[in-house]
Amino acid sequence: MPSLVPRRPCAICGKPAVEKYRPFCSQRCKDVDLHRWLSGRYAVPAVEAEEDELGLPEPDEPPPPLAPRRRGLD
Repeated sequence: MPSLVPRRPCAICGKPAVEKYRPFCSQRCKDVDLHRWLSGRYAVPAVEAEEDELGLPEPDEPPPPLAPRRRGLD
């Protein structure tokens, strides 16, 4: 049964991708891509979050009250 995913060229060399190695055309291109990730050539940029984006209280705000603990069956 043919794949319903549209064919794209190899992400490394541009040759037609092979189903076994998709999105690459060969094991070599797959290994080249892995090496680039492991060596740090590819990187996902980090975005510094503001403290309020993390859900931390502002220094002037008191911490929220703790929920009462439930006791289990003795």
